[in-house]
Amino acid sequence: MPSLKDLKNRIESVKSTRKITKAMQMVAAAKLRRAQEAAEMSRPYAERFNAVMAKLAASVGDSDSAPRLLRGTGEDKVHLLVVMTAERGLCGGFNSNIAKLARTEAESLKAHGKTVKIITVGKKGRDALKRDLGDLFIDHVDMSGVKNIGYDDAQAVAKNLLDRFDKGEFDVAKIFYSKFQNVVSQIPTVQQVIPFQVDEEAAQESPEAGVVYDYEPDEEAILADLLPRGVATAIFSGLLENGASEQGARMSAMDNATRNAGEMIDKLTIEYNRSRQAVITNELIEIISGAEAL
Repeated sequence: MPSLKDLKNRIESVKSTRKITKAMQMVAAAKLRRAQEAAEMSRPYAERFNAVMAKLAASVGDSDSAPRLLRGTGEDKVHLLVVMTAERGLCGGFNSNIAKLARTEAESLKAHGKTVKIITVGKKGRDALKRDLGDLFIDHVDMSGVKNIGYDDAQAVAKNLLDRFDKGEFDVAKIFYSKFQNVVSQIPTVQQVIPFQVDEEAAQESPEAGVVYDYEPDEEAILADLLPRGVATAIFSGLLENGASEQGARMSAMDNATRNAGEMIDKLTIEYNRSRQAVITNELIEIISGAEAL
């Protein structure tokens, strides 16, 4: 049975931990509002951009004149997985859920005889996949020095992918991130960015679905210019969704940790009081026994 001093030290230690988790919860709540606004503001642009791209891609079809980013290499042998996670932990299952989705995808592709390559964006994704899939890593993007995600950060990652695609290093590229819904719900998501996938529903649901346009220059030239931007836009949207999801997951995790610490303090306090009462009772018994002996 622990002594009174041990119990008291443990109570003080848990109280200190609760202060830290409470402070982290408040910081995450403040950051979440800005990150959520950034993610939500990017969605209409990304959706409209994808709708326009889908309409242009549908009109071009699979012709030989279509840009290479649209028609692909003609093969499906080498897959590049871009796993985007956070640089820090203490955010529940946010990082592990993305890593789990990427691991499942990699194992499925390998089972079908495909070659898999991995680029990690964020330290935690690299750490989570290093043991099982470390031999598949070809690059890592360090985002630890980035305070606010900007379009330039996404462009740097997109340029890396486009340069590798031009060199013929892979046939298909997919990005992995967590889509933000609310504080307690973040959905691990996989999205193919190279070659561009035509979303026929997005094209049909766009406001210009029934309108016929004459393009100048032609659709192929426009797509050749827009497709690289589309890759950067998809990565940028994924990074913004990740930012909001990370803060939401951290806020929820720190709230749970704070409540658990409070419950532990209550239990330890009860145990401390009982032990203290037992010590006092024993002392009284000894005093009374000594008095009676006299």
